[in-house]
Amino acid sequence: MINANPAPTGAYAALQIRDYRSFIFARLSITLALQIQATVVGWQVYEITHDALSLGLIGLAEAIPAIAVSLYAGHIADIIERKKIIIFTISLLLFCSAALLFFTLQPNGLLLTFGAVPIYAVIFISGLARGFLSPATFSFMPQLVPRNLYTNAITLNSTFWQAAAIVGPMLASGIYILFRLTGAYIADVALTLTSLFFYFSIPTRSVPPATNEEDQGIVEKISTGLKFVFKNQIVLSALSLDLFAVLFGGAVALIPVFTKEILKSGPEVLGILRSAPSIGAVLTAFYITHNPIKKDIGKKLLWCVAGFGACMIGFGLSTNLFLSIALLTLSGAFDSVSVIVRGTLIHTLTPENMKGRVSAVNSMFIGSSNEIGAFESGFAAKLMGLVPSVIFGGCMTLAVVGITSLRAKKLVALDKVE
Repeated sequence: MINANPAPTGAYAALQIRDYRSFIFARLSITLALQIQATVVGWQVYEITHDALSLGLIGLAEAIPAIAVSLYAGHIADIIERKKIIIFTISLLLFCSAALLFFTLQPNGLLLTFGAVPIYAVIFISGLARGFLSPATFSFMPQLVPRNLYTNAITLNSTFWQAAAIVGPMLASGIYILFRLTGAYIADVALTLTSLFFYFSIPTRSVPPATNEEDQGIVEKISTGLKFVFKNQIVLSALSLDLFAVLFGGAVALIPVFTKEILKSGPEVLGILRSAPSIGAVLTAFYITHNPIKKDIGKKLLWCVAGFGACMIGFGLSTNLFLSIALLTLSGAFDSVSVIVRGTLIHTLTPENMKGRVSAVNSMFIGSSNEIGAFESGFAAKLMGLVPSVIFGGCMTLAVVGITSLRAKKLVALDKVE
């Protein structure tokens, strides 16, 4: 008898699954919304304060609540239908976008009286939402595709995310130039609503029961997730490597300052610079979609993180716009490998009923390190100066790679993931 529904195959196999397509379009929409928001908020706050540290505080305002709720959010993602969590948190992000839009409609209101403080308050609330959203979406995706398509789904997910990260900042700059802040925040609201629509279209998936955890309390269940990560040297090493690389090596938060002070440019260049890492990342992800990494995964991961650090040093030293764009593009290419390898490791090595908790640890290590890294960049720029702080961060990233290569033998020896 002929199978009427053959298993998906090819470089875009996961996209042949309807629910996965809806998931991708939902992620694409919310990523565009968040990229537009981040680009415009960074420019807006710097215009209000003229202080590099204020840009770092944006990241801190988001990271603190996200870290605070991460472990509990991971536990929730393992006991409650993940779609419900996603719908609720994106609705909260919609409220935050609407609040930022409201501020622009009140030119003599809160921002005139309190400066950037109301913006920080909204970012704090969005941090709470993203703290719950991250483990829910991370663990929801593998419920939509068969296990043999995990790597394909992760690579495609990364490709679309990076594509949105390319378009988002440039779209934000274009809308800002034509329609100012109000137009940018209207686009943010519209895209968030679009994401909600696509998530609503995906049928609910129940969370697989864990019979050996039925008698455990919340603390015990969270501890189980933590123990899984800290006892698995490969997963822990990959997370730690990315954590410190992003913490010290990320200069994205300082791009508005580099745009104005070093490259003597405006919002149109800001959008290009913020998009540059994602251009490199999406090109790399597209290549890996057609040519998956099949051997020497550990060594390639280490070399790519080292390359990322070297790019940050070069960016800090550059005073040429085209060289700066090229270095940021290359940094995104190196970072893309790390994202794909880490995602594949976690999804492949983690039991289904623990993916919420393990992805919460991943979120604490990686997702929040972006925001804390933004604060570290702003603080270091205030303390050491703009250019020295970026060079220092790149050097620290290289040091982390060196230490990891000496201490994490299992990661170095990792050949492939099955």
